[in-house]
Parts: sequence; C-alpha cells; structure tokens
Amino acid sequence: MIYPKFLKPNDKIGICAPSRGIDPEDVSFDLAINAFKNQGYNVFESANVRSGKLPSADAVTRAKEFNELMQNEDIDFIYSASGGDFLMEILPHIDEELIKEKISNGNIKWFAGYSDPTSLLYYLTTKFDVATLYGTNAGSFDQEYLYRNLKDALSIIKGEITVQESFEKCERVSFEEKENRVDGSYILNTPDIWKTPNGDVDISGRLIGGCIDCLKYLIGTKYDYTKEFIERYKDDGIVWYFDNFALKTEDLYFTLWQMKEAGWFKYAKSFVFGKTLFEGTETGLSYEDAVTRALGKEVPIIMEADIGHVKPAFSVINGAKGRFISKAGKGSLEMSLT
Repeated sequence: MIYPKFLKPNDKIGICAPSRGIDPEDVSFDLAINAFKNQGYNVFESANVRSGKLPSADAVTRAKEFNELMQNEDIDFIYSASGGDFLMEILPHIDEELIKEKISNGNIKWFAGYSDPTSLLYYLTTKFDVATLYGTNAGSFDQEYLYRNLKDALSIIKGEITVQESFEKCERVSFEEKENRVDGSYILNTPDIWKTPNGDVDISGRLIGGCIDCLKYLIGTKYDYTKEFIERYKDDGIVWYFDNFALKTEDLYFTLWQMKEAGWFKYAKSFVFGKTLFEGTETGLSYEDAVTRALGKEVPIIMEADIGHVKPAFSVINGAKGRFISKAGKGSLEMSLT
C-alpha cells in the first residue's frame, strides 16, 4: 500500500469541488478554512469550490481541477470541499497517467473526503493501491471549537494515527435544526450505542469502504477494481466499512446481495456499518435484519458505529490495516500503516 506524505507546518492544502460547490454566501466554510490555517497550513481553492452549484461544474471541469491539484507541486494534500451528487461522472476524465507518474516519483498526494467523494477515493485505492482518507470534507471543520473527532482528523492528516474511541452521544436532528445553527457545532442529543448482532467483535484486516449509496454504482463497471484489491490483500483479510446515507432497508439488502454475488466479499473478515442518516423501509424490514440476511449470522458485524453522516464520526484510511473492537455498546478503531 502506498501512503502519501502527511502534512507538515506551512504545507498547502488544495481544495476542489468534484461534487457540490459551496454557496458563496456560506460563511461557515470560512470557519473551516480558518481551522486549517490555525494548524499552520496554507489553503488554495479551485475556481468552482464556491460556485454554489450541484454539481459545482461540468464533469470535465471538475476532473480538470482535481488533476491540476494533483499536478501542482505547490499543493501537498487534496481535500474535497463537500459531498453532493454526480462525482462518478468525473472518473472517465481523471488523468491516470498523471497519477502513475506521481506514484513513480514518490509525489502522490492524499485525497480526503466523504459521502459522494467515495467514488474517487475508492477508485484511487483499489486501482492504484494509494491510500485515501474517508471521514471529513474540507467544509466539515466549520466549528469555532472543534469536536474530538475533528481534532482526531487533523491529527491523522499530520501522520499521528490516533486510536479513535466511540462517543457518549451522537447527533440526531432534523435538516431544519442543522440549517439554523450558527456554525457546524454538533447537537449531541442521542446516546451513541454500537450494536453487534452476531456477538462482540475484535477483528483486524485491510480497511476498505465508504458511502454505500455511491459504491453500489461502481459494481461491475470499468472503475470496479475490487477483485484486484482484495486479491492483493487476501492474506490480511478485508474489513469492510459502510456509511449508509439514505438507502432503505430493502435497498441496503439488495446492494449487499449484489456486492456478495459480484465477488466483493470473498476475503471479508468483518463488516462495519455506520448509522443511517435518513432511515426508511417499505416492508418493515429492519436494518439489522437486512444486514444479517445478506451476510449471515456468523460473520463479525458492527452496526451503528461512528462512521459517516451521523456525527461525530471517525476518519478511516482506505488501504490501512485496522482493528475494530466493539462490546457493551461501545467501540474503537486502531489503524496502522503497514
């Protein structure tokens, strides 16, 4: 696994908008930029970061802005501005030869994001064997006083791979309540309880995953390098993590079934599911039943983990080795770069 160079003081973070563009009147994004600057980093924004559009621009332009950040020797780390939709449209326009060149000369860069950026994160890790970082977008740091998970994220991008521990409470609020906040501070109003339907979990393996709403579109396409990736790391075993944004229980089951039948889970040792942000069902099927129906009642499974859209959430390095532990409703993730 190729691990790009971590950030040092005075390094420059390049931000692009491969998915949604930030509203130019959204002052909270400036809080996020200041969080990076307060860490001693310089920041560069691509032209369409604050376009306010969904997507931020046409697919060719969005890919071009990512490629330019990868090419630019003054940029040390690449962050997606936001989530959104339609990122998969840029995959045909990603400069593969540039990425190979950067790998060969040791100048490949981290790409970090979460939600819709999954498509590019997953593609870079599974095809090119380059580690990527899932868990925060550049705009995630829009808090005056950063919560523990965001401090952990900033530690990780510096190469301080801290053990991440589950939280006492998580945020379960309406869209309107989120929109009415002065900044991005969390409204922690719900006990944070991890679930292990097949028993306590203590499992290690190679980490891969992301937003399952996005991953399902890659199955069987020419951007699906899952089989190549899992064959490379079959001796480690694969620990899958999934962030479910809004799939209904039935759609989650169908997606897991399709992934399994496509061979994605051949060397799977465990599965970790985050909390679903927008829950739903058409048949009354529960999320736990959907998962165990698709994956069985023997494999180690964690549900309601601190992964993804429900905050606070961990940062996960695609391609790293990871150890998930969960018992008595709590859990942790320890990662290593080997």
